[in-house]
Amino acid sequence: MCGIFCSHCHPDVKAFRQTAIRMGKQVKHRGPDWSGNHTANNTILVHERLSIVGVDTGAQPILSEDGNIALAVNGEIYNHKILRKRLHKSYPFKTHSDCEVIIPLYQEYGIDAPKHLDGMFSWVLHDKKQDRLIAARDPIGITTFYMGRSSSTPGTVYFASELKCLHPVCDQIESFPPGHVYDSKTDSLTRYFTPKWLVEPSSIPSTPLDLTVLRETFERSVRKRLMAEVPYGVLLSGGLDSSLVAAIAQRETLRLQREYAKKQAALLSGTSTPAVNGYVNGTPPVPTDGESEEGLAGIDEDYHLTDVPVLSQLNSFSIGLPGAPDSKAALEVARFLGTKHHTFTFTIQEGLDALYDVIFHLETYDVTTIRASTPMFLLSRKIKAMGVKMVLSGEGSDEIFGGYLYFHNAPDKKALHEETVRRVNNLHLADCLRANKSTSAWGVEARVPFLDKEFLEVAMNIDPQEKMITKDKIEKYILRQAFDPASLPPGSKPYLPPNILWRQKEQFSDGVGYGWIDGLKDEAKKMVTNEQMKEDVMRKEKPQWGDDLPDSKEAYWYRCMFDEHFPPYCASTVMRWTPTWSKQTDPSGRAIGVHEAAYPEGQVKEEAK
Repeated sequence: MCGIFCSHCHPDVKAFRQTAIRMGKQVKHRGPDWSGNHTANNTILVHERLSIVGVDTGAQPILSEDGNIALAVNGEIYNHKILRKRLHKSYPFKTHSDCEVIIPLYQEYGIDAPKHLDGMFSWVLHDKKQDRLIAARDPIGITTFYMGRSSSTPGTVYFASELKCLHPVCDQIESFPPGHVYDSKTDSLTRYFTPKWLVEPSSIPSTPLDLTVLRETFERSVRKRLMAEVPYGVLLSGGLDSSLVAAIAQRETLRLQREYAKKQAALLSGTSTPAVNGYVNGTPPVPTDGESEEGLAGIDEDYHLTDVPVLSQLNSFSIGLPGAPDSKAALEVARFLGTKHHTFTFTIQEGLDALYDVIFHLETYDVTTIRASTPMFLLSRKIKAMGVKMVLSGEGSDEIFGGYLYFHNAPDKKALHEETVRRVNNLHLADCLRANKSTSAWGVEARVPFLDKEFLEVAMNIDPQEKMITKDKIEKYILRQAFDPASLPPGSKPYLPPNILWRQKEQFSDGVGYGWIDGLKDEAKKMVTNEQMKEDVMRKEKPQWGDDLPDSKEAYWYRCMFDEHFPPYCASTVMRWTPTWSKQTDPSGRAIGVHEAAYPEGQVKEEAK
């Protein structure tokens, strides 16, 4: 995961250059491997790089051969090898970066270029001859991206990966909308991602459930995301979603190991060349010319991984308080799959001590995001210390399949479908923001297979009646059913132990240990008084909050820390996560009565006082 900063149409770009570079350094944690910048006309692009694909040759900003086009990207383009082959005109590629293909796509398709990309991304591209700037964000907003303007430079538009790059130079900031492209020619945003399920949420899909299609599409999604030239792993909570991701990743890792062994055997017998999957002794090759595709990491047109390093063993990672539900389940899954598992623990005090930094990196005051991000933030630091740069994670499944426990209260399939669309549409302000910023705070990249474009097209078009929770069907029943041995071809090896496949939904902030949320609430009671929680007092002492008043001491506490980091106008980028069809405002899964460890009746209401 990289960091970018860009200003376009600045009145004095030469004088602003050092400020721009300083703003870019605000996200150096996202890209600790290299820094780059490029100035043309009145535009400057700044890039902080985390190298995962094209390690030796992919420094950014990337320039076209004639130097006219400059590109800075945060993210990964999984279908870049396919796109290279489908270009109408030959293009002299200079790197093995998966992102370079965006330049010839722009040359051929203009602002329609993002439509062709399969990946997670936010990028800015400057065309010097036209003095035109194009910016785009992936369909769901997996990578964080912001857009800003300043009353002191009214003709200038700014872009950055995080708020902290923009608020020193902008007084108007918004989250760049997912699935959109910006064009400086019109100074406007256009939606390019337009599936019917998203743009017409009231049109209820009726596609019959096909478990095989659902399973195979998800397997392809996981395989795509193993594209890397560096060590990678999986975040394993022991819940359904992360366990399925780990199971498929492990199967693909073992397949690659077998393929590698066969090629090594052929090499030793003298029937093969020294290069294996484009690697020699595990080292990625350096390109010798712009047209060579040897050694390019990625998928081919059959969705098969090619030219990736072979891991001796897939790493899996989990974190929790001592004795946490997730840690126990994760260890069981890891043993079943045969991953090299790493269990980390943290204390409530360690989590409390990290909160100030967590809010700085997360750039939010949403309660559930902060609760879940803190353990993920601590875990990511441990992962980076072990030399791992990329991890797969299970975000998105609950939004797609109605997996949160409050979906038990969905009145009918129409309401359920509309709520899943709303949740998916807001992921960039919630779980995607959490996964992206918690990991990138330490220079780790999180990839999320459930939010693959193709998988979304399949899963969001299933008749939502199949997603309804009943007394006979647990939440995410069809996803569980797709990977149940009864749905697999005869003789197939099980993906997961039955008790894991059919384990009740546990929100990450609960699963790391129920004491974590209880500890946060107890600390908030010490930090915020009953007097401060009175509405009239808040309106008098915190007028900048407007009508966005916290409804608990915990929320009040987080908002105060947010205000220490960011000016009031940054609050417009924050969304507070609350359950639907529930009288509870606490976002914990235990606030929903169907949870096996639900709060005692009335406890949540009392704690808000």
